[in-house]
Amino acid sequence: MLKVQRPLTAAEGGPDELALLKPGALLIGLLAPYSNREQIEAYAAKGVIAFAMELLPRISRAQSMDVLSSQANLAGYKAVLDGAAEFGRAFPMMMTAAGTVAPAKVLVMGAGVAGLQAIATARRLGAVVSATDVRLAAKEQVESLGAKFVMVEDEESKQAETAGGYAKEMSDAYKQKQAALIRETLKKQDIAICTALIPGRKAPVLIAEDMVKEMRPGSVIVDLAVEQGGNCPLSKPGEVVTTENGVRVVGHLNVPSRLAVDSSALYAKNLLNFLGLMIDKKDKALKLDWTDEIIKGTALTRDGAVVHPQFAAKS
Repeated sequence: MLKVQRPLTAAEGGPDELALLKPGALLIGLLAPYSNREQIEAYAAKGVIAFAMELLPRISRAQSMDVLSSQANLAGYKAVLDGAAEFGRAFPMMMTAAGTVAPAKVLVMGAGVAGLQAIATARRLGAVVSATDVRLAAKEQVESLGAKFVMVEDEESKQAETAGGYAKEMSDAYKQKQAALIRETLKKQDIAICTALIPGRKAPVLIAEDMVKEMRPGSVIVDLAVEQGGNCPLSKPGEVVTTENGVRVVGHLNVPSRLAVDSSALYAKNLLNFLGLMIDKKDKALKLDWTDEIIKGTALTRDGAVVHPQFAAKS
């Protein structure tokens, strides 16, 4: 069974999709293992071989299967368009006989795949773009897209990336220094695009309530992390809210689905490439190589047991 998201259960008001699977069947999709530990046990009890695509190793051979990157790329693009739609002014500088329109100022928070696409999109629309990330390694990527990098650079920031390429959780002292810098930067911005996520953790708060109060009336915050708690505590899942000082906070759910044709096509190609590892090219039959680091790294359950090391001991 190929799924976009985890199988539905009867308790959620739909058909019990897990009950449709036979023992030994393959289940492949975005299974949200960090927030669905009980369902992982259900896969094992059912005898299902489950693969969570969000656990795909960050290696070059797996790039064509990287569903998180393909979907985040679209989310970053759409976030800027959503921000522009809520913003009451133009993006590019316009010099006319009637006067000059100043360009919009955009701050992108988090320079992963979604953030980098947001930077590129905002730049194409003519905005003056700044970006921030806890990983110092992102500085070169941000500046190569024509944006200004905003970050407290110290010894801790030099070690703020995991071996898998994700951002690490930073110390409270560093967070305070970075928050002070971001506070001053936000006062001058028109749009903030929040993209920061940590796998298996609640989204870090990047824009606190008191920071929002100091932003200009008419400013916009687009929170792509709203489904994991939000980078701004004022964002509400599935809603666009306006604060007392006139800041609009955008919290659309499942942002890639707002570009459904493209997100579906890219996701389908990711899964097709992943399935290619499991099909014997000579016999055209299913053949899993459990020594392959991609298959081993994404497997949640096998032979009636939870086998992924991050979940086996905790389940």
